Amino acid sequence: MTTPRIRYAMVGGGRGAFIGAVHRIAARMDDRYELVAGALSSNPENAKASAADLHIAPDRAYTSFEEMLRVEKTRADGIQAVVIVTPNHMHFPVAKAALEAGINVICDKPVTRTLEEALELQQVAAKSSAYFALTHNYSAYPLVRYARELVGKGALGKIRVVQVEYPQEWLTVAADADNKQASWRTDPARSGAGGCLGDIGTHAFQLARFISQQKVTAVSADLASFVDGRLVDDNVHALLRFENGAKGMLWSSQVAPGCENGLRIRVFGDKASIEWAQETPNELWFAELNKPRQRVTRRGDIGSDIAARGMRTPGGHPEGYLEAFANLYNDIADILIAHQAGERHYLQDWVPCIDTGVEGMKFIQAVIDSSKADGSWKSL
Repeated sequence: MTTPRIRYAMVGGGRGAFIGAVHRIAARMDDRYELVAGALSSNPENAKASAADLHIAPDRAYTSFEEMLRVEKTRADGIQAVVIVTPNHMHFPVAKAALEAGINVICDKPVTRTLEEALELQQVAAKSSAYFALTHNYSAYPLVRYARELVGKGALGKIRVVQVEYPQEWLTVAADADNKQASWRTDPARSGAGGCLGDIGTHAFQLARFISQQKVTAVSADLASFVDGRLVDDNVHALLRFENGAKGMLWSSQVAPGCENGLRIRVFGDKASIEWAQETPNELWFAELNKPRQRVTRRGDIGSDIAARGMRTPGGHPEGYLEAFANLYNDIADILIAHQAGERHYLQDWVPCIDTGVEGMKFIQAVIDSSKADGSWKSL
Protein backbone atom coordinates (compact mmCIF):
# COMPACT_ATOMS: atom_id res chain seq x y z
CA MET A 1 0.00 0.00 0.00
CA THR A 2 1.33 3.41 -0.95
CA THR A 3 1.95 5.69 2.02
CA PRO A 4 2.23 9.49 1.94
CA ARG A 5 5.68 11.03 1.91
CA ILE A 6 7.04 11.95 5.32
CA ARG A 7 7.11 15.73 5.69
CA TYR A 8 10.42 16.86 7.13
CA ALA A 9 12.36 19.97 8.00
CA MET A 10 16.10 20.43 8.05
CA VAL A 11 18.10 22.33 10.65
CA GLY A 12 21.47 23.39 9.25
CA GLY A 13 22.60 22.23 5.84
CA GLY A 14 22.33 25.54 3.99
CA ARG A 15 24.55 26.88 1.23
CA GLY A 16 28.03 25.39 1.25
CA ALA A 17 27.18 22.55 3.66
CA PHE A 18 28.32 19.18 2.29
CA ILE A 19 26.42 16.89 4.62
CA GLY A 20 23.10 18.70 4.25
CA ALA A 21 23.06 17.99 0.53
CA VAL A 22 23.91 14.33 1.20
CA HIS A 23 20.95 13.96 3.55
CA ARG A 24 18.59 15.61 1.07
CA ILE A 25 19.71 13.34 -1.77
CA ALA A 26 19.36 10.28 0.48
CA ALA A 27 15.86 11.31 1.54
CA ARG A 28 14.78 11.79 -2.09
CA MET A 29 16.25 8.62 -3.56
CA ASP A 30 13.36 6.29 -2.69
CA ASP A 31 10.72 9.05 -2.75
CA ARG A 32 9.73 8.52 0.88
CA TYR A 33 10.20 12.11 2.11
CA GLU A 34 9.29 15.68 1.23
CA LEU A 35 11.34 18.68 2.41
CA VAL A 36 8.75 21.27 3.40
CA ALA A 37 10.47 23.53 5.93
CA GLY A 38 13.83 24.46 7.30
CA ALA A 39 16.00 26.57 9.56
CA LEU A 40 19.00 26.11 7.30
CA SER A 41 21.50 28.54 8.80
CA SER A 42 22.18 30.59 11.91
CA ASN A 43 22.62 33.54 9.53
CA PRO A 44 19.10 34.82 8.72
CA GLU A 45 19.97 35.94 5.19
CA ASN A 46 21.65 32.64 4.37
CA ALA A 47 18.74 30.74 5.90
CA LYS A 48 16.24 32.49 3.63
CA ALA A 49 18.43 32.23 0.53
CA SER A 50 19.13 28.54 1.14
CA ALA A 51 15.43 27.84 1.55
CA ALA A 52 14.71 29.58 -1.74
CA ASP A 53 17.38 27.45 -3.43
CA LEU A 54 15.55 24.35 -2.21
CA HIS A 55 12.08 25.61 -3.22
CA ILE A 56 10.87 25.81 0.37
CA ALA A 57 7.88 28.15 0.68
CA PRO A 58 8.86 31.56 2.12
CA ASP A 59 6.50 31.18 5.09
CA ARG A 60 8.26 27.94 6.04
CA ALA A 61 11.79 29.30 5.72
CA TYR A 62 12.67 29.96 9.35
CA THR A 63 15.58 31.82 10.91
CA SER A 64 15.62 29.74 14.10
CA PHE A 65 14.76 26.16 14.95
CA GLU A 66 12.72 27.32 17.95
CA GLU A 67 10.39 29.33 15.73
CA MET A 68 10.18 26.49 13.25
CA LEU A 69 9.12 23.91 15.83
CA ARG A 70 6.62 26.28 17.41
CA VAL A 71 4.92 27.18 14.12
CA GLU A 72 5.08 23.78 12.47
CA LYS A 73 3.48 22.10 15.46
CA THR A 74 0.34 24.20 14.91
CA ARG A 75 -0.02 23.45 11.19
CA ALA A 76 -2.34 20.73 9.93
CA ASP A 77 0.36 19.89 7.38
CA GLY A 78 3.20 20.38 9.84
CA ILE A 79 6.48 18.50 9.79
CA GLN A 80 6.67 14.92 10.98
CA ALA A 81 10.46 14.76 11.33
CA VAL A 82 13.43 17.05 11.84
CA VAL A 83 16.77 16.30 10.17
CA ILE A 84 19.70 17.78 12.12
CA VAL A 85 22.85 18.49 10.09
CA THR A 86 24.39 21.27 12.17
CA PRO A 87 27.82 21.35 13.81
CA ASN A 88 27.90 19.02 16.81
CA HIS A 89 27.24 21.64 19.49
CA MET A 90 23.72 22.22 18.14
CA HIS A 91 22.63 18.58 17.98
CA PHE A 92 21.50 18.47 21.61
CA PRO A 93 19.32 21.61 21.82
CA VAL A 94 17.59 20.93 18.49
CA ALA A 95 16.99 17.23 19.17
CA LYS A 96 15.78 17.87 22.71
CA ALA A 97 13.31 20.53 21.58
CA ALA A 98 11.99 18.36 18.74
CA LEU A 99 11.55 15.27 20.92
CA GLU A 100 9.76 17.31 23.57
CA ALA A 101 7.46 18.61 20.84
CA GLY A 102 6.71 15.03 19.78
CA ILE A 103 8.49 15.38 16.44
CA ASN A 104 10.68 12.55 15.14
CA VAL A 105 14.42 13.22 14.87
CA ILE A 106 16.97 12.10 12.28
CA CYS A 107 20.35 13.31 13.53
CA ASP A 108 23.81 13.27 12.04
CA LYS A 109 26.55 11.75 14.19
CA PRO A 110 27.97 12.09 16.80
CA VAL A 111 24.75 12.34 18.73
CA THR A 112 25.86 15.29 20.90
CA ARG A 113 28.94 17.29 21.86
CA THR A 114 29.41 15.64 25.28
CA LEU A 115 28.51 12.43 27.08
CA GLU A 116 26.45 14.37 29.62
CA GLU A 117 24.29 15.79 26.82
CA ALA A 118 23.89 12.34 25.29
CA LEU A 119 22.72 10.81 28.55
CA GLU A 120 20.19 13.61 29.07
CA LEU A 121 18.94 13.26 25.50
CA GLN A 122 18.52 9.52 26.05
CA GLN A 123 16.19 10.29 28.94
CA VAL A 124 14.25 12.82 26.88
CA ALA A 125 13.87 10.29 24.05
CA ALA A 126 12.60 7.64 26.47
CA LYS A 127 9.79 9.98 27.57
CA SER A 128 8.93 11.26 24.10
CA SER A 129 6.29 9.89 21.76
CA ALA A 130 8.72 10.56 18.91
CA TYR A 131 11.47 8.36 17.47
CA PHE A 132 15.18 9.17 17.28
CA ALA A 133 17.46 7.84 14.53
CA LEU A 134 21.21 8.44 14.14
CA THR A 135 22.80 8.39 10.69
CA HIS A 136 25.81 6.12 10.93
CA ASN A 137 25.42 5.52 7.22
CA TYR A 138 28.26 3.03 6.74
CA SER A 139 26.26 0.38 8.57
CA ALA A 140 23.66 0.51 5.78
CA TYR A 141 25.87 -0.78 2.96
CA PRO A 142 24.37 -4.12 1.79
CA LEU A 143 27.63 -6.04 2.24
CA VAL A 144 28.19 -4.57 5.71
CA ARG A 145 24.80 -5.93 6.69
CA TYR A 146 25.66 -9.24 5.06
CA ALA A 147 28.89 -9.31 7.09
CA ARG A 148 26.87 -8.78 10.25
CA GLU A 149 24.61 -11.68 9.26
CA LEU A 150 27.61 -13.94 8.70
CA VAL A 151 28.87 -13.17 12.20
CA GLY A 152 25.42 -13.71 13.68
CA LYS A 153 25.02 -17.07 11.94
CA GLY A 154 28.34 -18.27 13.32
CA ALA A 155 30.08 -18.46 9.94
CA LEU A 156 33.24 -17.00 11.50
CA GLY A 157 33.03 -19.05 14.66
CA LYS A 158 34.00 -17.38 17.93
CA ILE A 159 35.16 -13.83 17.26
CA ARG A 160 38.76 -13.28 18.35
CA VAL A 161 40.09 -10.12 16.65
CA VAL A 162 38.49 -6.98 15.24
CA GLN A 163 40.63 -4.47 13.35
CA VAL A 164 39.11 -1.25 12.05
CA GLU A 165 40.69 1.87 10.59
CA TYR A 166 39.49 5.15 9.13
CA PRO A 167 42.28 7.34 7.74
CA GLN A 168 41.86 10.59 5.78
CA GLU A 169 44.36 13.18 4.59
CA TRP A 170 42.34 16.38 4.41
CA LEU A 171 43.56 17.98 7.66
CA THR A 172 47.24 17.09 7.25
CA VAL A 173 48.06 20.82 7.23
CA ALA A 174 46.26 23.67 8.97
CA ALA A 175 43.15 24.47 6.97
CA ASP A 176 42.49 27.83 5.39
CA ALA A 177 40.36 30.12 7.55
CA ASP A 178 37.66 30.10 4.86
CA ASN A 179 37.31 26.30 4.97
CA LYS A 180 33.89 26.04 6.61
CA GLN A 181 34.02 22.27 7.07
CA ALA A 182 37.43 22.37 8.76
CA SER A 183 36.80 25.45 10.88
CA TRP A 184 34.05 24.00 13.06
CA ARG A 185 35.52 20.49 13.17
CA THR A 186 38.77 21.82 14.66
CA ASP A 187 36.96 24.10 17.13
CA PRO A 188 36.34 22.21 20.40
CA ALA A 189 33.50 24.59 21.31
CA ARG A 190 31.54 23.37 18.28
CA SER A 191 32.89 19.89 17.59
CA GLY A 192 33.31 18.68 21.17
CA ALA A 193 36.40 17.33 22.88
CA GLY A 194 37.10 14.71 20.21
CA GLY A 195 38.18 16.12 16.85
CA CYS A 196 39.10 13.25 14.54
CA LEU A 197 37.84 10.93 17.29
CA GLY A 198 34.31 12.35 17.19
CA ASP A 199 34.21 13.03 13.47
CA ILE A 200 35.33 9.69 12.01
CA GLY A 201 36.54 7.61 14.97
CA THR A 202 32.94 7.15 16.02
CA HIS A 203 32.12 5.75 12.57
CA ALA A 204 34.91 3.18 12.92
CA PHE A 205 33.76 2.27 16.42
CA GLN A 206 30.13 1.89 15.38
CA LEU A 207 31.09 -0.26 12.39
CA ALA A 208 33.14 -2.57 14.62
CA ARG A 209 30.25 -2.85 17.07
CA PHE A 210 27.66 -3.32 14.34
CA ILE A 211 29.42 -6.16 12.52
CA SER A 212 30.91 -7.95 15.52
CA GLN A 213 27.71 -7.60 17.59
CA GLN A 214 29.98 -7.49 20.65
CA LYS A 215 30.11 -4.66 23.17
CA VAL A 216 33.41 -2.92 23.84
CA THR A 217 34.09 -3.01 27.58
CA ALA A 218 37.37 -1.07 27.84
CA VAL A 219 39.88 0.92 25.79
CA SER A 220 43.55 1.86 26.00
CA ALA A 221 44.16 4.87 23.80
CA ASP A 222 46.62 7.49 22.58
CA LEU A 223 45.37 10.74 21.03
CA ALA A 224 47.61 13.12 19.11
CA SER A 225 47.36 16.60 17.61
CA PHE A 226 50.13 16.68 15.02
CA VAL A 227 49.33 20.06 13.46
CA ASP A 228 50.81 22.94 15.46
CA GLY A 229 48.16 24.96 17.26
CA ARG A 230 45.35 22.49 16.64
CA LEU A 231 43.08 22.30 19.70
CA VAL A 232 41.53 18.90 18.96
CA ASP A 233 43.01 15.49 18.15
CA ASP A 234 43.79 14.60 14.56
CA ASN A 235 45.01 11.01 15.11
CA VAL A 236 43.65 8.21 17.29
CA HIS A 237 45.12 4.85 18.26
CA ALA A 238 43.01 2.62 20.52
CA LEU A 239 43.13 -0.95 21.75
CA LEU A 240 39.73 -2.50 22.40
CA ARG A 241 38.53 -5.21 24.75
CA PHE A 242 35.24 -6.86 23.81
CA GLU A 243 32.77 -8.51 26.17
CA ASN A 244 33.30 -12.04 24.79
CA GLY A 245 37.09 -11.89 25.15
CA ALA A 246 37.85 -10.65 21.65
CA LYS A 247 40.54 -8.03 21.17
CA GLY A 248 40.49 -5.10 18.80
CA MET A 249 42.48 -2.24 17.34
CA LEU A 250 41.08 1.06 16.05
CA TRP A 251 42.99 3.73 14.14
CA SER A 252 41.44 6.90 12.80
CA SER A 253 43.41 9.79 11.37
CA GLN A 254 42.86 12.97 9.40
CA VAL A 255 46.59 13.53 8.84
CA ALA A 256 47.33 10.50 6.64
CA PRO A 257 48.55 11.64 3.19
CA GLY A 258 47.34 9.39 0.40
CA CYS A 259 44.20 8.31 2.27
CA GLU A 260 40.94 9.75 0.99
CA ASN A 261 38.18 7.99 2.92
CA GLY A 262 39.83 4.76 3.96
CA LEU A 263 37.31 3.12 6.26
CA ARG A 264 38.22 -0.58 6.45
CA ILE A 265 37.36 -3.45 8.81
CA ARG A 266 38.63 -7.00 9.30
CA VAL A 267 37.00 -9.47 11.69
CA PHE A 268 38.66 -12.79 12.57
CA GLY A 269 36.99 -15.77 14.21
CA ASP A 270 38.32 -19.23 14.95
CA LYS A 271 36.72 -20.57 11.74
CA ALA A 272 36.91 -17.75 9.21
CA SER A 273 37.43 -14.03 8.61
CA ILE A 274 35.81 -11.18 6.69
CA GLU A 275 37.21 -7.96 5.24
CA TRP A 276 35.38 -4.94 3.82
CA ALA A 277 36.55 -1.50 2.67
CA GLN A 278 34.34 1.54 2.11
CA GLU A 279 36.23 2.63 -1.01
CA THR A 280 35.42 -0.73 -2.67
CA PRO A 281 32.02 -1.28 -1.05
CA ASN A 282 30.61 -3.70 -3.60
CA GLU A 283 32.86 -6.56 -2.52
CA LEU A 284 33.41 -8.46 0.70
CA TRP A 285 36.22 -10.93 1.27
CA PHE A 286 35.36 -14.12 3.17
CA ALA A 287 38.08 -16.62 4.08
CA GLU A 288 37.56 -19.93 5.84
CA LEU A 289 40.47 -21.52 7.68
CA ASN A 290 42.82 -23.38 5.31
CA LYS A 291 40.69 -22.54 2.26
CA PRO A 292 41.12 -19.97 -0.56
CA ARG A 293 39.66 -16.49 0.02
CA GLN A 294 36.27 -15.86 -1.57
CA ARG A 295 35.25 -12.56 -3.14
CA VAL A 296 31.56 -11.92 -2.43
CA THR A 297 29.97 -9.22 -4.57
CA ARG A 298 26.88 -7.09 -4.09
CA ARG A 299 24.20 -8.89 -6.10
CA GLY A 300 20.56 -9.77 -5.61
CA ASP A 301 21.07 -13.52 -5.26
CA ILE A 302 23.43 -13.17 -2.31
CA GLY A 303 20.97 -15.06 -0.12
CA SER A 304 20.32 -12.26 2.36
CA ASP A 305 17.02 -10.41 2.55
CA ILE A 306 18.43 -7.54 4.61
CA ALA A 307 21.32 -7.04 2.18
CA ALA A 308 19.10 -7.34 -0.91
CA ARG A 309 16.75 -4.73 0.55
CA GLY A 310 19.46 -2.12 0.06
CA MET A 311 20.29 -2.99 -3.57
CA ARG A 312 18.74 -0.88 -6.32
CA THR A 313 20.72 -2.11 -9.34
CA PRO A 314 21.86 -5.54 -10.61
CA GLY A 315 25.23 -6.91 -9.65
CA GLY A 316 28.12 -5.21 -11.43
CA HIS A 317 26.35 -1.83 -11.40
CA PRO A 318 28.20 -0.09 -8.54
CA GLU A 319 26.34 1.47 -5.64
CA GLY A 320 28.07 3.45 -2.92
CA TYR A 321 27.97 6.20 -0.34
CA LEU A 322 24.76 7.97 -1.38
CA GLU A 323 22.86 4.71 -1.79
CA ALA A 324 23.94 3.51 1.66
CA PHE A 325 22.77 6.80 3.14
CA ALA A 326 19.47 6.39 1.28
CA ASN A 327 19.12 2.87 2.69
CA LEU A 328 19.04 4.38 6.17
CA TYR A 329 16.42 6.92 5.17
CA ASN A 330 14.28 4.24 3.56
CA ASP A 331 14.53 2.08 6.68
CA ILE A 332 13.77 5.03 8.96
CA ALA A 333 10.63 5.78 6.92
CA ASP A 334 9.33 2.26 7.59
CA ILE A 335 10.25 2.57 11.27
CA LEU A 336 8.42 5.91 11.59
CA ILE A 337 5.28 4.52 9.97
CA ALA A 338 5.30 1.55 12.34
CA HIS A 339 6.11 3.79 15.30
CA GLN A 340 3.11 5.98 14.53
CA ALA A 341 0.95 2.86 14.62
CA GLY A 342 2.40 1.90 17.99
CA GLU A 343 4.40 -1.01 16.57
CA ARG A 344 8.05 -1.98 16.70
CA HIS A 345 9.62 -2.60 13.29
CA TYR A 346 12.31 -5.27 12.83
CA LEU A 347 14.51 -2.67 11.12
CA GLN A 348 15.06 -1.04 14.51
CA ASP A 349 17.63 -3.80 15.07
CA TRP A 350 19.56 -2.50 12.04
CA VAL A 351 19.24 1.29 12.27
CA PRO A 352 21.37 3.28 14.76
CA CYS A 353 19.34 4.97 17.49
CA ILE A 354 19.80 7.08 20.62
CA ASP A 355 21.39 4.15 22.47
CA THR A 356 23.94 3.83 19.65
CA GLY A 357 24.75 7.49 20.07
CA VAL A 358 25.18 7.22 23.83
CA GLU A 359 27.50 4.25 23.42
CA GLY A 360 29.54 6.22 20.91
CA MET A 361 29.89 9.11 23.34
CA LYS A 362 30.96 6.71 26.10
CA PHE A 363 33.64 5.46 23.72
CA ILE A 364 34.81 9.02 23.03
CA GLN A 365 35.00 9.83 26.73
CA ALA A 366 36.83 6.60 27.57
CA VAL A 367 39.40 7.23 24.83
CA ILE A 368 40.00 10.78 26.05
CA ASP A 369 40.33 9.64 29.65
CA SER A 370 42.69 6.82 28.68
CA SER A 371 44.91 9.07 26.61
CA LYS A 372 45.15 11.58 29.45
CA ALA A 373 46.17 8.70 31.73
CA ASP A 374 49.00 7.65 29.40
CA GLY A 375 47.04 4.77 27.87
CA SER A 376 45.62 3.26 31.04
CA TRP A 377 42.63 1.00 30.42
CA LYS A 378 39.31 2.76 30.89
CA SER A 379 35.88 1.13 30.99
CA LEU A 380 32.98 2.24 28.86
